[in-house]
Amino acid sequence: MTEPQSALLLRRQLAELNKNPVEGFSAGLIDDNDLYRWEVLIIGPPDTLFEGGVFKAHLTFPKDYPLRPPKMKFITEIWHPNVDKNGDVCISILHEPGEDKYGYEKPEERWLPIHTVETIMISVISMLADPNGDSPANVDAAKEWREDRHGEFKRKVARCVRKSQETAFE
Repeated sequence: MTEPQSALLLRRQLAELNKNPVEGFSAGLIDDNDLYRWEVLIIGPPDTLFEGGVFKAHLTFPKDYPLRPPKMKFITEIWHPNVDKNGDVCISILHEPGEDKYGYEKPEERWLPIHTVETIMISVISMLADPNGDSPANVDAAKEWREDRHGEFKRKVARCVRKSQETAFE
């Protein structure tokens, strides 16, 4: 039986990331027999509140990848306006392709088949550094980020960073 295109593509992306690692994250399979479930470790970007954190997340790819985007979920606790309380990442490039029924995002900001694990991760790292408070997945975090960035928001993020360091390599 031949492998589906999506599996070939994912295998190639994984090999490429292993050969030429990208600063800020590492990626691998959760289970060697399942190319559709990846674990990524994201290093909190320097000069941000997340600096020093080691955040674990899972990427789950649909069988029709790259026509449709993967889902991304943080396993490590994280306090961020664009990550809901269950850890699900809400970022434009992971939204289904096409028109946004709410008219908030342009089609080119949403999922496009040219995206790779690398472009997704670079977008997520950028999101950590620069949250989008206009489209929050975690309304409480967004409110604190807007109103008390250097107080309560910073304290909660610092706690997540400390916790991530303790649990990073479990």
